[in-house]
Amino acid sequence: QVQLVESGGGLVQDGGSLRLSCAASGNTVSIATMGWYRQAPGKQRELVALLTSGGDTNYAESVKGRFTISRDNAKNTEYLQMNSLQPEDTAVYYCYVRILLNNYWGQGTQVTVSS
Repeated sequence: QVQLVESGGGLVQDGGSLRLSCAASGNTVSIATMGWYRQAPGKQRELVALLTSGGDTNYAESVKGRFTISRDNAKNTEYLQMNSLQPEDTAVYYCYVRILLNNYWGQGTQVTVSS
């Protein structure tokens, strides 16, 4: 089993930056894909960014050029660097990993961008 603990959310101004962290523990050797999703109030959860074990990345069109997903294997931690934040980015952000047929989620961290 895998446990994910997120940190780094908060309140920032329009145009500001945040870096989210997701520390993984447990059996993390077989993680195939890591990523970030977000869910705004009244909205469905949506994909923000994915990172495969081979280093391939996928981003939502709305965040391309502003967000960067990365992983520190030594620290077993996943990151989402968010720059040029907009009010539309306000949401609860969830760390995600996939191991074979199993999906794991972090507890969520609130990101609020003021206009």
